[in-house]
Amino acid sequence: MSARDAFQTLDHGVLRFLTAGSVDDGKSTLIGRLLYDTKTVLADQLVAIERTSRRRGQVLDLSLLTDGLVAEREQGITIDVAYRYFATPSRKFIVADAPGHEQYTRNMVTAASTAQLAILLVDARQGIVTQTRRHATLASLLGISHIVVAVNKMDLVDYRAETFAGIVADFLTFAERSAIGGVRFVPISALAGDMVVDRGENLGWYDGPTLLEILERAEVPAAPTHAPLRLPVQYVSRPTATEPRSYLGRIESGSIAVGDRIRVLPSGRSTEVRSLRTADGVRQRAGLHAAVALTLADELDISRGDLIAHDDRAPEEQRTLYATVCCLGDAPLDAGRKYLLRHNTREVRARIDHIGYRWNMSNQQHEPAPTGLAMNDIARVGLTLAQPVFPDRYADNRATGSFILIDEATNNTVAAGMVA
Repeated sequence: MSARDAFQTLDHGVLRFLTAGSVDDGKSTLIGRLLYDTKTVLADQLVAIERTSRRRGQVLDLSLLTDGLVAEREQGITIDVAYRYFATPSRKFIVADAPGHEQYTRNMVTAASTAQLAILLVDARQGIVTQTRRHATLASLLGISHIVVAVNKMDLVDYRAETFAGIVADFLTFAERSAIGGVRFVPISALAGDMVVDRGENLGWYDGPTLLEILERAEVPAAPTHAPLRLPVQYVSRPTATEPRSYLGRIESGSIAVGDRIRVLPSGRSTEVRSLRTADGVRQRAGLHAAVALTLADELDISRGDLIAHDDRAPEEQRTLYATVCCLGDAPLDAGRKYLLRHNTREVRARIDHIGYRWNMSNQQHEPAPTGLAMNDIARVGLTLAQPVFPDRYADNRATGSFILIDEATNNTVAAGMVA
């Protein structure tokens, strides 16, 4: 058995990744190529895109596998985030195709919030552009530990090694200045298929792995199974003649077992877990992301929005937050204005006290604080809360270190935040 065959017999779990980069860098075509060459395109889908491609007088247009909106197909761009699924013998993949236009930066942030790896496409003819730097910075801010720079359209520069080397050097200079680490590089042609799934015949000077091999072998950050317990209460089930009162929620980090001493926040009261149920019935223990129903040894005043943690590892109460926010709404985000802050299942009123600085994504500099933030702006802000919340740092726990801000008048989500 070869080393490649031995590797493929192992199950490396699920990898969530996104494709990002500037407009027309070939993100949708790349995903289409991955789906097509791994033979995960359904027969009826293939017939449909062949028919559409012939009608347009084109060769097989693989971008049609991800660009599903009418406006996307008419304009030849990606507008909304498209999710696709495929698998190889060694791993399953969930891929998000993020839009490249600057005006859709908020869509890219949505896709990146759950990604474990980012493929940053670069047009070999254009090199590193502003949107390349913007998406790389966003990926780093959002805690993505693996960034793969895929230099696409190598077929349009005659597969020249010096073109690839120049782009690698330019990006490394930018990455060092921006403190972005964990970057890998691969030359590809999404249209022709070179170095995507198969090596092809035109990039013999490149001796590294193909893009799919990089995806298959990427080490996914360990799930926070051994992290402190964080169980936001979603619902309280009232007692009946046969069932006691129970508290329902999803475990966002850590685990819980019958007999554990827990603390309920914000009350600070402690008690013991008497019993535990999941969708599979009564259990002695439940782990990460399990939906559970707990009964407790003592009658406590618990409601939706409270947090259950282990008695000895409870988070600290926070009435002020310092966070990085990305503006998602059309209306400006104003300092001094009040919003509704939603952290897991807890909602409190919040006011933006000050805007510390705004990121200039073009040059990775901190600009002086403006009076308000426009859509797609990213800034460091300070917030004062009417009631306490119990977050972790975003760098330690994405689920409990993030929040959203809601405009109470319109009920629109206006910003997403990451606790510093």
